[in-house]
Amino acid sequence: MDAPMKFMQIIDFETERIDEMRELARETEARLAGTNGGPTRRLVLKDRGQPNHYLVVVEFDSYEDAMRNSDDPETTKFAEQMAALCTRPPSFTDCDVQETTDFA
Repeated sequence: MDAPMKFMQIIDFETERIDEMRELARETEARLAGTNGGPTRRLVLKDRGQPNHYLVVVEFDSYEDAMRNSDDPETTKFAEQMAALCTRPPSFTDCDVQETTDFA
């Protein structure tokens, strides 16, 4: 039987309040620490060509884990607080990981 396919969600947003956004993310991560099925990795990217434009890539072990996380009231609360710090509504892209290569 094949292992579940990794899943990533890309959150595209703009904010002039990135320090508050980072603090909100840290608080949420602290509350969720040690829970099963949550995100396994988070990558924050800042667009060099567009001030205040960011992408966050969140990795999960599976699509099912991501959907359980999405249904969690803490995640809903975080998303609402995050959106309030944005200058436009964030957009979400859901991705099944097809292939990864580590270059060492």
